[in-house]
Amino acid sequence: MAGEAASTLLSFEGREVRITHPDKLYFSQARISKFDLVRYYLSVAPGAVAGIQDRPIVLKRFVNGAEAEAFYQKRAPAQRPRWLRTVTLSFPSGRTAEEIVVDDAAGLAWIVNLGCIELHPHPVRSGNLAHPDELRIDLDPGPGVNWTDVCRVALEVKGFLEEVGLRGWPKTSGSRGMHVIVRIEPRWTFAEVRRAAVALSRAVERRVPALASSKWWKEERHGVFLDYNQNAKDRTTCSAYSVRPLPDARVSTPLHWHEVPDCDPADFTIFTIPERFAKIGNPHADMDAAAGLLEKLLELAEKDEAAGLGDAPWPPHFRKMKGEAARVAPSRAKSAVKKPRVKMPLIVVANSPDKGAALAGLERWKRKHTGIAGFLTVDDVLVDSMRGRSSTWTRIRVNLRHVPEALRPTQEIPDPDDDPTREWRGKRADK
Repeated sequence: MAGEAASTLLSFEGREVRITHPDKLYFSQARISKFDLVRYYLSVAPGAVAGIQDRPIVLKRFVNGAEAEAFYQKRAPAQRPRWLRTVTLSFPSGRTAEEIVVDDAAGLAWIVNLGCIELHPHPVRSGNLAHPDELRIDLDPGPGVNWTDVCRVALEVKGFLEEVGLRGWPKTSGSRGMHVIVRIEPRWTFAEVRRAAVALSRAVERRVPALASSKWWKEERHGVFLDYNQNAKDRTTCSAYSVRPLPDARVSTPLHWHEVPDCDPADFTIFTIPERFAKIGNPHADMDAAAGLLEKLLELAEKDEAAGLGDAPWPPHFRKMKGEAARVAPSRAKSAVKKPRVKMPLIVVANSPDKGAALAGLERWKRKHTGIAGFLTVDDVLVDSMRGRSSTWTRIRVNLRHVPEALRPTQEIPDPDDDPTREWRGKRADK
């Protein structure tokens, strides 16, 4: 680039937003600058704003671009425009935070300038912070699960929702999964909405037990996990038209249900969505007019509980809940039958702070070893979120237990091999 401009001033009906360092590269592979990102969001502003409007939003900031580490900022920056609203949220920890509320395209441009590549609103409106108006169904495929299976589970969700008098609105997650948003009347607490989501997840698992799982512990999951805990208080997911920090700048894209069976998430990127939006508009435009009731799902939850199904596990940082079983993986429970430990033939294929880069490394490894990939089951690919000193990173291992010994590849240098704790562990070992 000839020279990075210091800033660009945008005007929105009397409101001004300064875009600093507009030429800063945010996606190196796709050659997308910060200002390219701003232009994208403004091109789909009616849809993007609809997904976050009047909602407190967590700022997930990629100040050095999509390939660098991001950080979450709950509290509104002290230096902000006078016209930008905030609300005060309370969290399960007992703490509070004053969070940004975006109402229009000017507010959207302002948070994107902070490095918010993707948008993370809470499922509540500013006028009723205790009662969500969304039930969020997050379909999270395990390693090796096909996209077609994600779509099949999504269609099962659609059918079940219709049976209980609710309407689901599908969108790609912008990564490997799919979200189904259900607009509900804001009558129920976060705990009640989550309870309804648990009942829904279990019901879908019963309908397609070979494809879907409602199990929280990874050792019990298979296929597509219905993450009911996305409905716990203080959890957020990326909203409609959010750009995801993947090399091709994919977008979490609202869909019509008839598009789901044949869609390909790779088709929806920052380069293709503006034209799609200009042609068909926002498939979720009528969502607010379709608010439903949770009574039937909560009745199902009561039936499950009467049948002996207690509360499902909560995220680890939440306090222990009434009726929740011991929050420990089944294999580690005191009541579990201890089995002799067998050392598995595990090899590490990727280490990276960027989960997308690690998964891309897994695909390269599979292409390199096509002769053995067919022996692997879904459970043989282990994607672990590892805790570093100040952040998490992703390690991907492959279990070769189903591969004949004569064909098993040896441990190679992982690709990528960016373990952020290696240097720290090495210094610690030298002491």
